[in-house]
Amino acid sequence: MTTRTFAQSSHLGADGLVLGLAPALTPTGLDADPSFCHGFATHPQVLARGLVTLADVTATRYVQYTPTSLRDPVLTAHGDRLRAECFSACNSVYARLDLLPDAFDSGTLGRGTTNVDIGPTTRAALTHVGRDRLLHLDVGHAGMTVSAPEVTTVERPVEMPGRWVRALGNVAELHHGLPHAFTVGAAGARAFVAALPPATAAGRSGWLVAARDAVRVAARPTPGGVHVTGLHRLSAAKRLLTHVTGLAVHGTGAPGPVVVELALPGARLVLGLTDEAWRGHSGEGSLLSALAGATVVEDADLVAALLAFEPVVDVPRLARGAALDEPRVRAALAVLAADGRIGWDVHDAAWFHRELPHDPARVEKDNPRLVGARRLVDDGGVAPDGDGWSVRRRTGDGAPAYRVTRDGDADRCTCPWYLRHGTGRGPCAHVLAVRIVTEESS
Repeated sequence: MTTRTFAQSSHLGADGLVLGLAPALTPTGLDADPSFCHGFATHPQVLARGLVTLADVTATRYVQYTPTSLRDPVLTAHGDRLRAECFSACNSVYARLDLLPDAFDSGTLGRGTTNVDIGPTTRAALTHVGRDRLLHLDVGHAGMTVSAPEVTTVERPVEMPGRWVRALGNVAELHHGLPHAFTVGAAGARAFVAALPPATAAGRSGWLVAARDAVRVAARPTPGGVHVTGLHRLSAAKRLLTHVTGLAVHGTGAPGPVVVELALPGARLVLGLTDEAWRGHSGEGSLLSALAGATVVEDADLVAALLAFEPVVDVPRLARGAALDEPRVRAALAVLAADGRIGWDVHDAAWFHRELPHDPARVEKDNPRLVGARRLVDDGGVAPDGDGWSVRRRTGDGAPAYRVTRDGDADRCTCPWYLRHGTGRGPCAHVLAVRIVTEESS
């Protein structure tokens, strides 16, 4: 198994993850201290305004609008592209800027991950970048350096909020399998972005529908439409309005996550929204089912050793390298997603790798329902009961047990948590306990 020693120390604190630069596993071996991206931007305004857009998102609390001081994207280079990711301060918006191979006309795109802050000086410098001005970007062990003819600014690695790790995992699972609904061209995309309500507006909801290469917001369910809540959460995209060349929407007509993807010269801006503006990605619980498997932790360690900052993770190759079948590899990838080390790209319909410090205890700390389910199983609190299962209450107060039954492809439970949330926030501890028992028995 490959061991990776981080060039800078990393640790999980009470309020966040202090993220050291990840070593780059390159085709020629392990680079322990890389400067993994440097070059001149082919489209300097797209790069500059894209980074400022991320800063706008992460500095905004869209529920009861409140600006904050957070402006720190996670930067990951994959050898052929650079991804910059962040969350809004309220955690309900995921934003990612993908700088594609033709985003740089010279320089080097290597492999690695770091987390920096876009401070006021860098933000001001990026805001004033002209369309034809030179702009050079360097990302490496010292952080991020942005250079224009008039000014050079340097941003050092900073602390990443611990909830972002949970949110990165939930985003990957929520976006995985999200269907593509429609795509429109430049004119329709720009008209839609221009009409978006400002971040300070009240939440507006509806169904996004494509109509003659345009996007309209319908007040009622419409065939082919995608339900979205809180359109004001897309408002940061207005900064890139003049550069937009197309728009794609991923989602369904039912309430749920939605992804809006803006095509840009040499880049893509991806904005992911939760089903409600008040709900953050860090509390979704979408990974719980995958994490409950009996062998997933061991499988995840094996798969992690084979990852190499791929822009598109090749699941069949991983299955061959790890000597596992593909379902076990996909479950292992879900565990790595819970650690923040795997993301999902709806455009490529594929996983991608980012390297964050691994803390085995964090998976249990971030998923108390999973811990409770395993305790119920260990205590013998799950037993067959007719066409369902009887699951003892965790309080042990002698009250009647909860009942878990199968309803089509979904599990149902009589506990208050399930009655309140259903399956919208992942399974309850009792359903998880039944799944663990049935997997062990099979």
